[in-house]
Amino acid sequence: MLSWIVAATALLLAGLVLRRKVPLWRKVLFAGPLLAVAGFAVLIIGGMRLEMEGGGIPRFVTFQNPEKLAVKIEADRAKEIPTEKTKETSKLTGKEPRIEPRNELTKPDTLPPIVHAASASFWTDYRGPARDGVSGEKILTDWPGGKLTELWRKPVGAGWASFVIAGNLAYTIEQRRRQEVVAAYDVTNGREVWTHKYDADFQESMGGPGPRATPTWHEGKLYSLGATGELFVLDAMTGKVIWHKNILTDNGADNITWAMSAAPLIVDDTVVVQPGGASNKSIVAYNKNTGVRVWSSLNDRTSYTSPMLVTLAGKRQIVTITALRAVGVDAASGKLFWEYPWTTEYDINSAQPIITGPNTVVISSGYGHGAAMLAIGPNGARRVWENKKLKNRFNSSVFLNGYIYGFDEAIFTCIDARTGEPTWKAGRYGYGQVLLASGHLVITSEQGEVILVKADPTVHRELAKFQALDGRTWNVPAIANGRLFVRNATEMAAYKIAP
Repeated sequence: MLSWIVAATALLLAGLVLRRKVPLWRKVLFAGPLLAVAGFAVLIIGGMRLEMEGGGIPRFVTFQNPEKLAVKIEADRAKEIPTEKTKETSKLTGKEPRIEPRNELTKPDTLPPIVHAASASFWTDYRGPARDGVSGEKILTDWPGGKLTELWRKPVGAGWASFVIAGNLAYTIEQRRRQEVVAAYDVTNGREVWTHKYDADFQESMGGPGPRATPTWHEGKLYSLGATGELFVLDAMTGKVIWHKNILTDNGADNITWAMSAAPLIVDDTVVVQPGGASNKSIVAYNKNTGVRVWSSLNDRTSYTSPMLVTLAGKRQIVTITALRAVGVDAASGKLFWEYPWTTEYDINSAQPIITGPNTVVISSGYGHGAAMLAIGPNGARRVWENKKLKNRFNSSVFLNGYIYGFDEAIFTCIDARTGEPTWKAGRYGYGQVLLASGHLVITSEQGEVILVKADPTVHRELAKFQALDGRTWNVPAIANGRLFVRNATEMAAYKIAP
């Protein structure tokens, strides 16, 4: 279509120029708009895209298109495959030119089903082992020259999934042409170790193409959920399929506007997902080894929040937010313990609940909704406070020593968890993400910057800031074994963050 526009414009311009009786001023008057249309069409054909920022305003101009990105990835990965010449060199030197998976992962029996204080080599879940955005690692808090040392940088396929890390491998899921690709990368150099590819192509104009849900690593297996509901359980060292099913078709559910986004959750011998099916199939637990359904619960349409395994009011439970309400269900059976109505424009509940005490949880959503603290007891959920002073869209907050640090829409803020009142509001980082480590906030801005801020409830203190990625960046960063892993829809990188 755009090619026809360029051709038609060229013909009109040629006809205008060749007409001798048309005054020059008229030629200029008509040629200007025609040239503008042709120029814009050429830019679009060349791959220019106007992308939305998190608030829904067109702001990011890129020249990446899916085909060009796929070619770039293929060219990069081709460099990693040894040629005949490098093979001959390896015979002479005795060195293997290609890095293969190494058996350095901790043995499965050394990790409990849910890790709340992971070893330095493991970042097993979305936003960390407890899904709370907190890293137990000691990190560098004085960045030389205001930035971290880059270890490697690679092109990556589209999508908004994050990394999980286990030992020497980092995993994510991405879009390459019309396939979703689950990929394992060597943490030391970003080299692709294995991939699992399958046909799936989710497209959405505001958020862009590609999968959304971060994979989950557990006891040597990787649980990956694609945008269209394809759930694959893979051997984490080799990528071999153990079992697979589509959670939408299996539960009679329709996909939602911005696609399946909730990371699979391991609970004992089950993997919990949120297809949002009717007939008691909103939340579903499958046997993690076989894929047999163990239990299912609720009738709610699903939203975008990932389930969390927590203990509240002495009960071990799964907490999540559907399109209709915040809920806590029994971790073993799915039985509803408590609920709190929580509806937002377009059914968008994306941010993770924030556990602030043994029986308190704070929930937050954007689009003008706000936040609320709930006290959970034997009779259900009771509201402690509710206001519009913390509005998390898809950027979840972190909690430290009685204070919540996170995004009120596109501006960073600190909230007193006891009262819900802000202590400060500063830092225009767009719709970014945040992690907590060593008493500091590691923030990725929507523009691809990494920022270090002291977690101080009295004042906003920005200690360092540098450009880590190019383009719109919504993916949550990850920290493991002294490295900070960041990615967006076109590139990924690792930085040294160990002191």
